[in-house]
Amino acid sequence: MSTELRRHIATLPLVDHHVHAPLAATVSRGRFETMITESDRPIPAGVTQFDSQIGFAIRRHCAPLLGLPAHAPADAYWNARRERTPEELSDLFLTEARASDWLLDTGFKSDELLPTETLAARIPARFSEIVRLETVLEKIAATSSAASLADDFRAALAEATVSAVGLKSIIAYRYGFDFDPARPSAQEVERAAGAWLREPATATHARVSDPVLLRMVLWAGVDTGLPLQLHAGYGDPDLDLRRCDPLLLMPWLKEIEGAGTDVVLLHCYPYQRNAGFLAQVFPHVYFDVGLGVNYTGAASTAVVAESLELAPFTKVLYSSDAWGPPELHHLGAVLWRRGMARALGDWVEEGEWAEDEAIRVATMIGRTNAQRLYGLTRD
Repeated sequence: MSTELRRHIATLPLVDHHVHAPLAATVSRGRFETMITESDRPIPAGVTQFDSQIGFAIRRHCAPLLGLPAHAPADAYWNARRERTPEELSDLFLTEARASDWLLDTGFKSDELLPTETLAARIPARFSEIVRLETVLEKIAATSSAASLADDFRAALAEATVSAVGLKSIIAYRYGFDFDPARPSAQEVERAAGAWLREPATATHARVSDPVLLRMVLWAGVDTGLPLQLHAGYGDPDLDLRRCDPLLLMPWLKEIEGAGTDVVLLHCYPYQRNAGFLAQVFPHVYFDVGLGVNYTGAASTAVVAESLELAPFTKVLYSSDAWGPPELHHLGAVLWRRGMARALGDWVEEGEWAEDEAIRVATMIGRTNAQRLYGLTRD
């Protein structure tokens, strides 16, 4: 592999365009292991998540940062890790990821994570916000009414996005992508809102799962003109993976084509080829393979390479989707860099690509595509 290509990818300041903050508190080993799986079930006796692709990748790529040899045993890794505070672990792993920008989704269990202000004061990088649509709606539920919910939501969204660079929807989790693509009518919204607000849990920020209300917030997001991220594919058992294939979005993508809003399909595994097709045929569609890269570990080179098959290279982005353990912030960067270097390096060695073109494409995907899409300041 070309030394220059490898060096460029290894030192490229990344824009992680979809990520969460790291943990604010010390956790037990058992809790840590639940955070390196997408399962929400108890880990069976005699089973450890360190015996998985992501567990092996942590021991390979994160152990050396704790002063251990690569592939250190899980017990040795845990003992070295627990000697550091959450802030120290965050400083170490996020800095080593070598990202210039982190675009933080602040809408999921943010009370368990380090505040953005703390991160910005400690990490040599810029932090921007991605606003989660469903979280905004759930926060206003207790003070709204069926008749006013739509207007209240739009007002709350306008306030929440004053300094945000993008939006996020988890309609894949709450319903699936096989929803009616049309904008819901005011009457539909009011009826659905009335039923939702009558639920007893509303006073404690009830979970919104009604497809009409999910469509309402999705269309409101489109109306802002901000880039709109949609979780697609793999995630925890709260979703039905069969209904998270991004191909199911085609009717809605056609419906909003021309609205001026770009849609970013997040993660997409195991549907990354389907997402690449959508990014090829629709000018307003982008995608990444973020979450799938961390969890496939040593096998992630194939996932990264598959993301380069169909889509224009200007439509592919980098993300880690790290949440909680800061190892995931570092690991996403390490595995993406490795996968890009191997995929592009092979094509250069085979004479299919010129080296300067490989360097340019790596830079686009790792950095400049996100800067352009989200209107980030360029150095």
